[in-house]
Amino acid sequence: MSVPYILLQTIVVPLVATGVVYLLHARLGRRVGWVAFVALFYTSALLVLVGSGIYAGGKQVEEYYPWAPSVGLTFGFLADNLSLPVALIMSLVCTATAVYSMPYMKHRLEVMFGEERSQQYALYYVNFLLLAVGLIGVSLSTNLIELYMFVELMLIPSFFLMSLFGYVDRERIAVMYFIWNHLGAFLFLAGVILVFAVTGSFDVTALADPRLVDPRHGTLGYWVAGLILVGWLVKMAVFGLHMWLPYAHAEHPTSFAPIMATIVGVGNYVLARLLLSEMPGFFQPFAFPLMVMALITMVYGGAVTLVQDDVKYLYAWSTISQNAYSLLGLGSFTVFGVSGGVFYFLSHIVGKCVLFSVAGIVLAQTGVRDIRKMGGLASKMPLTATLCVLGTLILSAVPPLSGFQAEWIMFVGIFTQGTLGTSANLTVAVLGIIGTTLTVGYTFWPLRKIFFGPLPQTLGEVHEAPMTMIAPLFALTVIMVVVGIYPDLLLKFLSSYASGLPLRGGLA
Repeated sequence: MSVPYILLQTIVVPLVATGVVYLLHARLGRRVGWVAFVALFYTSALLVLVGSGIYAGGKQVEEYYPWAPSVGLTFGFLADNLSLPVALIMSLVCTATAVYSMPYMKHRLEVMFGEERSQQYALYYVNFLLLAVGLIGVSLSTNLIELYMFVELMLIPSFFLMSLFGYVDRERIAVMYFIWNHLGAFLFLAGVILVFAVTGSFDVTALADPRLVDPRHGTLGYWVAGLILVGWLVKMAVFGLHMWLPYAHAEHPTSFAPIMATIVGVGNYVLARLLLSEMPGFFQPFAFPLMVMALITMVYGGAVTLVQDDVKYLYAWSTISQNAYSLLGLGSFTVFGVSGGVFYFLSHIVGKCVLFSVAGIVLAQTGVRDIRKMGGLASKMPLTATLCVLGTLILSAVPPLSGFQAEWIMFVGIFTQGTLGTSANLTVAVLGIIGTTLTVGYTFWPLRKIFFGPLPQTLGEVHEAPMTMIAPLFALTVIMVVVGIYPDLLLKFLSSYASGLPLRGGLA
């Protein structure tokens, strides 16, 4: 079945839904979230349809639309072996979170204002849908300026969600978040402008233009790769550039947390799309330093996570640590490392969606963020406890969930680089796999402290969360179990993409 403008619809339908949300919020109240859910579910269904065609051996899907023909700008979308699975998983996370947000925002608005306010639901879901559009647009874009615009589209609504509905010092933290992320976007844009100055094109494929390696332009290609890389490392909060993330990730509304983790992690996709696909020769000198930086970020973020008592700050710091896993895979410059690194990013955002949402459930049901004041909640919230177990197993790479498949494939690539490269590469590989033990500690420790052991008397009246918070999360975990049992559902896409690149350790 052929659907016209199928990729354009994945952008336009959520955009149209923002207007519907605004028109219906007074009548529907928090139930306006179902409008967002329907729009995003439809978008996910379209991406599944595209993906099934590619999986069955069909061609990649490309769509191009005139934008500014006088300067050679074309608005384009591409669904291939790399962009399609990324867009689909991010869309599924947004779809599940749209439903979860309805009861959570009811709780949050009652805490903030003492009552529900229908106009606040409109503000929330309009910005929420714009974020979903930004994420899908980033993954499908074929034009560097178009990509930059979708990056900024992610930044602006996330700033408003944080400043309007966050916790404690939310306005100051939102400004800090905006400044840091705009700095990263500015560095990325500087690299894009350099490309245009030499090639006269903003197309993603212009990054591979031979003129960038022309001796007349000296080391310009390395400057382009470096600016793009550093810009996205700022947005991904690697060690030394991470100061903004713990505050922003811990003090925003928890219903937004899964999207925030996705925004931070999508840089793994962008680096794979721009640098590994189009500029592998220029990226290669940065690969080993990137692995070292990723290793430091993994260990530092994991160590700081272990000493957190606030459940939201705990999962915020763990995002810094685990996002670096994928960077370690990308830096290995191997087929398995790159495909496993992107796979791990997708698994991580689903696992983190579940765990951050569990934190939101616990906060909404108990009013407590301090882990030291919790315990025994499994007897009161068995479904939430089950979700926490499943999310923990995903992030800890325990079979049969997706995290296990992603992590071992990624480390096959990392150790391939270690054995083919220098002793320094092998040292990084060994330290990286040792560093994964931190993940087990900081994921299972809060699980035990929150849900098992004696129940404090102050939590004796706690009850299970509504099914609108529980059911979407179970749906995501079922998908990750299926992917864990049959990883080819994702790997057929990712390995095909990575095998076409000039990487080491190719598939036989």
